[in-house]
Amino acid sequence: MIYVFYLLSIFLIISVLLPFIKSDHWTIRVFDYPRFQKLVLIFVSFTIWIFIDDKTILDDVILILLGLCTIYLAWVIIPYTPLGKQMIDKVTLDKDEKPFNLLVSNVYQDNTDYHKLVNLINKNNPDIVFLLETNKAWMENIREATDEFPYKIEVPLENTYGLLFYSKLPIRFHEVNYLISTEIPSIIVDVEYNNEIVRLYGLHPTPPVPQENEESTERDAEILITGKAAKEYGKACIVFGDMNDVAWSRTTKLFLKTSQMLDPRRGRGMYNTFHEKYWFLRWPLDHYFLSSQFRLVDMKIEDSVGSDHFPISISVVLRKDDTSGEMELDTEEKQEVEEKIEDGIEKGDAN
Repeated sequence: MIYVFYLLSIFLIISVLLPFIKSDHWTIRVFDYPRFQKLVLIFVSFTIWIFIDDKTILDDVILILLGLCTIYLAWVIIPYTPLGKQMIDKVTLDKDEKPFNLLVSNVYQDNTDYHKLVNLINKNNPDIVFLLETNKAWMENIREATDEFPYKIEVPLENTYGLLFYSKLPIRFHEVNYLISTEIPSIIVDVEYNNEIVRLYGLHPTPPVPQENEESTERDAEILITGKAAKEYGKACIVFGDMNDVAWSRTTKLFLKTSQMLDPRRGRGMYNTFHEKYWFLRWPLDHYFLSSQFRLVDMKIEDSVGSDHFPISISVVLRKDDTSGEMELDTEEKQEVEEKIEDGIEKGDAN
């Protein structure tokens, strides 16, 4: 039994070290996701090792490494708990002030619980609905709810990368783009909210898993290209969707620095959206990133609609620009961003 515990402890230590390797292969990048789960398991292992008598030098080394891993993972996770510093303030609405309400849901294409999503949309009455993994069956079977939205961008696909966008606010401009792959759409939409234009960037890049894409190269490039575009736009904007990346990954940090956008999760919680069916394997894959003109009114993980993702909603308002939470790229990180984008475009072209 002790040998099994040795192997488990060594594996946990290796699982913490692997994400430091700058490889895009899924066998490395998959260890970005379960940081909280690793923290729990490593802390339990560390505690058990403390109470083992007659430890050898190897035991002491393992104990020290587990302790260092616990400290490191806690440092990674704390920003996404109430103990962390908030990037964006939460405010109370002024009298007669109307919030900007958005709903994102990866519906899981094979899911047929259409009525659950219809009920959620009708109950929440959002201004914007952004749906992912949507095909024609989904588009047609939720008409009961989406017919209430006068503005639509519908790109239903059978490859699990279809997207549907519905707005009750006027659309002043929109583009459907294929940034990396001709099979993976994304959108840019300008909507009019409170007599101002808000730009929305909607994404759903491929995840680094064997059945989808063995590397994160294309995902990372799409996220970072969008970050650069948001920074260059320079006005009120939101990047949202299923990013297939966790909030604490290297790529997400580079995105925040590249775009100078703000993560409303920070200082509040993880708001895990995936996996709906396994409570012990959950992490945040669906995101809202806000430019510095926004303040948070509310953010919520919604009830299941039968998908492997929980829907996530947010309510925000426009206020005076506050750049105090923005992060900056250093010279080395700028080069890394450009290299990741170049690699992703090259790989996308090759495919």
